[in-house]
Amino acid sequence: MFIQTEATPNPATLKFLPGRVVMPEGTFDAQDEASAAASPLASRLLAMPEVSGVYLGHDFISVTKREGEWQHLKPAILGAIMEHFVSGAPVVHAGAVISGNSDEEFFDPADAETVENIKELIETRVRPAVAGDGGDITFRGFKDGVVYLNMRGACSGCPSSTATLKHGIQNLLRHFLPEVREVEAVQA
Repeated sequence: MFIQTEATPNPATLKFLPGRVVMPEGTFDAQDEASAAASPLASRLLAMPEVSGVYLGHDFISVTKREGEWQHLKPAILGAIMEHFVSGAPVVHAGAVISGNSDEEFFDPADAETVENIKELIETRVRPAVAGDGGDITFRGFKDGVVYLNMRGACSGCPSSTATLKHGIQNLLRHFLPEVREVEAVQA
């Protein structure tokens, strides 16, 4: 098994590409061992003291470090990922809650058409680009012209996340939807 790695805009996060589907549907985000309990792979990675977060996407694994240098951490992380896939254990236990379309969204029903347009732009133009950097951005709400988005994986805590939100996503949404004034990040 050959696992590629890619740098992300977040220097604390590295993207691992195992050359196979990791999450057939949805995503999985764990920031500690308790939240990783539903995923044997995330649990294995978060058991390492230097690892502070694991994000599982369709075909990648983003690992965020607490401390240490990547050249020292990468071999152990690669080994853990390889051992997991060779073991045949599931990436996420059956019946576990995975992220996908959230029912935690908020918006005025009168804005339903605008919200659908926002979601379509996020799905078709934003998420593919952000997944390429080892992260994910999902819609959470729309109120008074402000779009609220949740940033996960490499995007969470990334030094360039504000620029991504304000100069990238906000400009894109405002270009297509004049009713959008601003974009803000929220925690899930």
